[in-house]
Amino acid sequence: MIELEQVGYRIGGKWLVRNINATIKSGMLWGFVGPNGAGKSTLLRLISGELIPTTGEIRLFDKPIHNYEPKELARLRAYLQQKRDINFPFTSLEVALFGRHPHLNGTKETTDDVSIAKEALQQVEADIFEERLYPTLSGGEASRVDFARILTQVPGLFLLDEPTNHLDPKHQVQILNLCKTICSRGKTVITAIHDLNLASMYADQLLLLKNGISIACGPPKTVLTLDLLSETYGIPFEVLPHPNGYPWVMPSLNIL
Repeated sequence: MIELEQVGYRIGGKWLVRNINATIKSGMLWGFVGPNGAGKSTLLRLISGELIPTTGEIRLFDKPIHNYEPKELARLRAYLQQKRDINFPFTSLEVALFGRHPHLNGTKETTDDVSIAKEALQQVEADIFEERLYPTLSGGEASRVDFARILTQVPGLFLLDEPTNHLDPKHQVQILNLCKTICSRGKTVITAIHDLNLASMYADQLLLLKNGISIACGPPKTVLTLDLLSETYGIPFEVLPHPNGYPWVMPSLNIL
């Protein structure tokens, strides 16, 4: 479980997020949505422990996040950043193996570690280029290897910043289906995502942010409404019921 109590983060005189309260239960898939600069990535970085809140407290599995040792925290949560550049000539398999480092205690990876990394690459259909050098991969191929890396870490909490970037529709669905499978095993996924329809399809709960402030929090049906979306994004929307029961969102053509 992750608890955020009056969480705020300020740089200089600017608040990037402010007064965020949420309780995120295990086994849930949460989506952080909102326009550019809304605070989605900052909030993920705060939950990851990379940033220290200016105000409030974040508790991870009933313990304040700042009380964890770095290695202990790395075994509990994995953080997939939005910008992920590796320019050294590592193979895809070697990049996936980076996820095992918190478990190695300074020793060399074992055959079991390699097996875990290979299985993770298979789950995202990246095993076909496990011997390819990471810098030679396309954006979508690299994104799948990056996801395999955090699978290899085997955490209880997955923090994903735009995990579907650069992916074609098939692999977007594949990654988000995998996230639902992860949640079905009692683990938690929190993702910042711009595609409102993918968020609507997959998220159990959404947190809608604007200028670092929570506009709404709840199931997609209660968050993805005409009024809330128009208020948050500054343009009119159309919201239609999808046959599968979730809201289907489109910016209105009459935006001028």
